[in-house]
Amino acid sequence: MVTNDQYEEQHPNFWYVKGKEALHTSLSMKPNLHRAKNLILFLGDGMGISTVTAARIMKGQMEGKTGEESVLAMDTFPHLALSKTYNVDQQMPDSAATATAYHCGVKANYGTLGLSAAARRKDCSSVKGNEVKSILHQAKMAGNGREDQIPGQQYMFPNETVDPEYSTFTGSRQDKTNLVDVWLRSKNNAKYVWNKKDFDAVKEGNTDYLMGLFEPKDTRYELERDPSMDPSLTEMVEKAIKILRKNSKGFYLFVEDKIDHGHHAGQAKYALTEAVEFDRAIARAAELTSELDTLSVVTADHSHVFSFGGYSYRGNPVLGVSYSKAEDGKSFTNALYGNGPGYQIANGTRSDEYLQQAAVPLDSETHGSEDVAIFAKGPMAHLFHGVQEQSYIPHAMAYAACIEPYTDCQLENYGVCTKFSLAVLLLSLLSSLTTLM
Repeated sequence: MVTNDQYEEQHPNFWYVKGKEALHTSLSMKPNLHRAKNLILFLGDGMGISTVTAARIMKGQMEGKTGEESVLAMDTFPHLALSKTYNVDQQMPDSAATATAYHCGVKANYGTLGLSAAARRKDCSSVKGNEVKSILHQAKMAGNGREDQIPGQQYMFPNETVDPEYSTFTGSRQDKTNLVDVWLRSKNNAKYVWNKKDFDAVKEGNTDYLMGLFEPKDTRYELERDPSMDPSLTEMVEKAIKILRKNSKGFYLFVEDKIDHGHHAGQAKYALTEAVEFDRAIARAAELTSELDTLSVVTADHSHVFSFGGYSYRGNPVLGVSYSKAEDGKSFTNALYGNGPGYQIANGTRSDEYLQQAAVPLDSETHGSEDVAIFAKGPMAHLFHGVQEQSYIPHAMAYAACIEPYTDCQLENYGVCTKFSLAVLLLSLLSSLTTLM
């Protein structure tokens, strides 16, 4: 069956018009040379390029389209680069060392966080003197900012404290310290929420600090989220921006999702629906900010060994199967993993189940080693071009905002902003990060 859109696509004029429109847009592009008042870094955890492509198609199919022609919010960002994700001592990267690169501007050893490569994994004696500062810290030091890293509920409460939602869960702290109370006492106009009702009741105009912990550990997948109890990533981003933008001097916002968890489990459906929700959050942030004074960057810490291909007609479901059989006479999914729990060969034969199959048996699918994309828009977004080391990202962002170590950037402010200041709110969906793994 040929859709109306596909019927138009059969005519050369459709592509000529489309090409001319894209060319006109390209010819009209001019770099925004102003200083960035606000910085937003969207980190798609494990969002390799194959994930971006598959998520784009899934988004379109969720909207009743064939999918391939759809456009993600990140697709509309005019500046694009590739990020080299390797660690100093390992080809395949991990999330800790990559976080050091995109936050601190230096590459690190596998399994280390916030430390230069002079520090060695599992060697605590090598930590002292090798600490490195993040762009979050530099932005905080530039003005009246705040920096909060938020894990799950379990890590914030004593082990005798019962979870308010799940009676079988308790806190995990052995020191009897309630870190939420400590945090609340140290802030003015601060609020803590653990459910959607209280989250929705927060009035942004009366709140300067907001901590939301909605699950004992990681937040639920978007597919499994209870909308009556937990806000979506998009809703959290909206609340964060409405609080942060009250600061006339600017803010830094870091947003992370859990695409990675779905891929590690070998479950592409979870990973891709997380990516679609991640893109919704990017779109909502664009509606709440201005490209004139806000530099927005979308990237990934690493990819996964997730592939998307095979023989498939236009509009084939992302999670569907190839129209061609493999040499063993069985079907195969278009979405596949190089390794992971989806390995399905038993007694020398391959299963005909319509699941994402894996070539190598592992209890958890691994990260990939290839480059990932960087999408950018806003002031100085043209600095993101070509193929760059992952550690380049915070350098370009710091320069755009004229914060350390680039306070002499000599960029003109957009509007009346006279000094960059910061309000930082981390929306991290990881349970915790440790200095040495």
